[in-house]
Amino acid sequence: MQNTGQPLAKINDVSDDFAELRKNDAIYVDKTDFVHKLVSDRNSNIVFVSRPRRFGKSLTVSLLKNLFAGRRELFRGLAIEKTDWKWLKHPVIHFDFNGMTVETPEKFGMEMANHVHDRLARAGFTCDTTRSAAENFAQAIETLAEKSRRDAKERPREIAKGVVILIDEYDAPVGHALADVEKAEKIRDRMSSLYAQMKSRTGDIRFLFMTGVSKFTKLSVFSALNNIKDVSLLDPYATMFGYTEEELGRYFEPHMRVHAAKMGLSYEDYRTEMKLWYNGFRFARNVETTVYNPISVAYTLKNMEPHFTATWATTGRPSMLMNFLKREDMLKINPEAVEDVDAAEFDVAELNNLSAIALLFQSGYLTIRDYEPLTESYTLGVPDEEVRRDLCTLMAGVAARQSNAWAASLGKKLLNAKWPKFFEGLQSLYAAMAYGSTEGSVHENSYGRCLSFLLAGCGFRFRMEDVQASGRADIVADHPALTCIFELKVGEPVDVAFRQLREKGYADPYRASGKPIWLIGLSFDRETRKLVDCAARPLEA
Repeated sequence: MQNTGQPLAKINDVSDDFAELRKNDAIYVDKTDFVHKLVSDRNSNIVFVSRPRRFGKSLTVSLLKNLFAGRRELFRGLAIEKTDWKWLKHPVIHFDFNGMTVETPEKFGMEMANHVHDRLARAGFTCDTTRSAAENFAQAIETLAEKSRRDAKERPREIAKGVVILIDEYDAPVGHALADVEKAEKIRDRMSSLYAQMKSRTGDIRFLFMTGVSKFTKLSVFSALNNIKDVSLLDPYATMFGYTEEELGRYFEPHMRVHAAKMGLSYEDYRTEMKLWYNGFRFARNVETTVYNPISVAYTLKNMEPHFTATWATTGRPSMLMNFLKREDMLKINPEAVEDVDAAEFDVAELNNLSAIALLFQSGYLTIRDYEPLTESYTLGVPDEEVRRDLCTLMAGVAARQSNAWAASLGKKLLNAKWPKFFEGLQSLYAAMAYGSTEGSVHENSYGRCLSFLLAGCGFRFRMEDVQASGRADIVADHPALTCIFELKVGEPVDVAFRQLREKGYADPYRASGKPIWLIGLSFDRETRKLVDCAARPLEA
């Protein structure tokens, strides 16, 4: 489809309100075929799904709220309108636990109670202020379900039996509090007392849908509701959240053609680059189709910058991940290929023994790359370029026990060839790695990996142990502005590194680029692990 010069359709990049989106004629990538499949399965009417942030979970909850309210007018032209859905009204209880204060368990308890009582009132239930939030929730389920049964008898073409419960970001308060595990456990217990009220009342529940980033298996909702259906990694729902390549073309082609012209790219080259930047998330073991992050597509096509940029990262990092990052765990991970991961690692059981791999996967920094049926194990990797850059900046900062802004500024010094300042910062980075109670657990290749994090975070495409005819260069980092070839030595002077760089001709394959090429030697002390000598020399023609 060519751009005809007509005004482009509105792109939704902020609102999670399905009704507002539809009333404003904003683009909605139709996922109602998946929704119909979920709500029509009476054998599994209790559903949980986990996805990284900004993947459309809250919009789906809002869609379900309007669906069960019988608002057929909002679904005109969508896939579900062509099905046998009856458009009957149900009482709907909708909780959203994102953004709640977790300063103390007591303050959280008060805010949770206020939120629960407010949402129960919206559903048509009058709370008893002398009773707890959990007690009111239990009574609300029973009362609203009984009322729906009476109303359904009187108005069977309008009202259906049973309560619909929608819980958005069910795990957010626990994740926000993970910096203090004891506090997180107390908050988890308070939420468990609320969720436990559904156990003996499943007969009153027509449909229960919960979203979150993580699956905290010790929350009572998972132990109490033994018939809960976790669709997070099920093949039929692999592309329910996010946009496939086909959906991107169907809904956004006019926008992409305008953006491609602004960037000076052919449409085909534009699609290739966009896929590299934003498409790579895979959510099923047997379905290899990958999807785009919706917010990345929205921001990119709405802002139409003259180049692709990291957009998802600008919306903020998940507090669960930020609260638990450990330097020693991060430096052991090669995020490009995390192999032999068991499915059990995707869930969280003990809050005081969290896995860095699980947190990175659940928060969207790692995704499924491959699945081996014989061993029932996964290979994980970084989804796309924007996530890679954010992750590498994040990991470089963690490795140095510095802020991410510090790591990013160090990368800029490298790009501008400000060598004295760059090496000063690099020495600080490695000095921070060299000491502490965890020193013995730092992997031997952590020096090269930490540097690679820094390079990727500021836009370099890098290769570790770049295989050439004459040997292997430790790190080759390529950027539109320059190429840097690093040789790292332990217990040997930096001159040895430069002699190897020259004799092996590691720069030869990159001469034809016409870009500046820098040879960089780094020398580390074997005992202290400090960076003790470093230099950069331009490649002579």
